[in-house]
Amino acid sequence: MKRNTLARQGGFTLLELMVVIVILGVLASMVVPNLMGNKEKADTQKATSDIVALEGSLDMYKLDNHRYPTTDQGLQALVTKPEIAPIPNGYRADGYIRRLPQDPWSNDYILVSPGEHGAIDVFSAGPDGEANTADDITNWSLDKK
Repeated sequence: MKRNTLARQGGFTLLELMVVIVILGVLASMVVPNLMGNKEKADTQKATSDIVALEGSLDMYKLDNHRYPTTDQGLQALVTKPEIAPIPNGYRADGYIRRLPQDPWSNDYILVSPGEHGAIDVFSAGPDGEANTADDITNWSLDKK
């Protein structure tokens, strides 16, 4: 004799799936704002670290050449020997860094030499990408901390 039993198929009901989706949504709404704040803090810290490293490379450049690169020579002078006067006499054959970093917002760091706030000014235009605004990350503000 044939048994006529319906095999119960496994799976989730629509209600169970909806409950899981709601729970995931609630968890995401609590976690995402915390992560966003941490990203901004991490971006600022990366820019700060890059500026400190660039200052160190600029100091090595000055030790070898008795002056910092000019604003026109820019930070590129740390990678390749400047062809704009004043041409450095003690420039290292392999430069001072391999490549220039970009800030966390994909902008170039800026060198002003001689600086308005010190011997040199090195800064990132910050999240808005515009120089001389409140969100800039600068070497002169790091000196005050």
